[in-house]
Amino acid sequence: MRFTKMQGAGNDYVYVNCFEETIADPRQVAIQVSNRNFGIGSDGLILIMPSEIADVRMRMFNSDGSESEMCGNGVRCVAKYAYDHGIVSKTEITAETGAGILTLLLVPGSDGKIEKVRVNMGPPRLTRGEIPMTGDASATVTAEPLKILDRIFKITCASMGNPHCVIFVDDVDSFPVLTYGPLIENHELFPRRTNVEFVQIISRTEVRQRTWERGAGETLACGTGSSAVTAACVLNGLTDRKILNHLSGGDLEMEWAEDNNIYMTGPAVEVFKGEIAL
Repeated sequence: MRFTKMQGAGNDYVYVNCFEETIADPRQVAIQVSNRNFGIGSDGLILIMPSEIADVRMRMFNSDGSESEMCGNGVRCVAKYAYDHGIVSKTEITAETGAGILTLLLVPGSDGKIEKVRVNMGPPRLTRGEIPMTGDASATVTAEPLKILDRIFKITCASMGNPHCVIFVDDVDSFPVLTYGPLIENHELFPRRTNVEFVQIISRTEVRQRTWERGAGETLACGTGSSAVTAACVLNGLTDRKILNHLSGGDLEMEWAEDNNIYMTGPAVEVFKGEIAL
């Protein structure tokens, strides 16, 4: 199988051009290629596919083989690959994902290849039914208490096509993400599990985020998570609607615009190409 390793703010995936390649069992392939000791090493597998309703289609599989609806950092890299490899020739494209069709604005660098992508992530979905969470399907979740082990967290939840639980902490770098992340991910409140974002407020325009990603563990970045964080910050009155989010793998420019859509701008980088025996 021919592949391309790409990363967006350190959120790294193995990308396969399914205009040319065929994968019979992507779940098993995701587990194999994601292994950082015996495979290629990645947060998962992303397939770049033809679409009947958009310019390209993206399917995303976590490192444990589970399929997720969307990945914000991943879709930026899909856009870069599609442009740089001649699948598309325009700098505004659409991508079909499990979370719907997204519009992406591609920013070429001096070499003519794409270096940044601005994604319309769509509106945050805020009701328990949309996230999904147990309880009143029409209710929203802002600063709701949740006891985990010895601590009571105030959680704010949203879906960006996939579920997110946002928790604000005083010092995110010293916070025990590996202890609390998996417990919240698998909590009975979340029937499809959840991604968890731990966030430190730096100022009205700046935050720092660490991510526990559903099905992958702690990752260096999460674009849908950064989008959920942007909404959670505003809903809790902690920041302006336009922020710079410092993730472990790099920075994302975020805006919850007046049209209710969240816009994310960030890097997309091709790391290397190769072949692997399956």
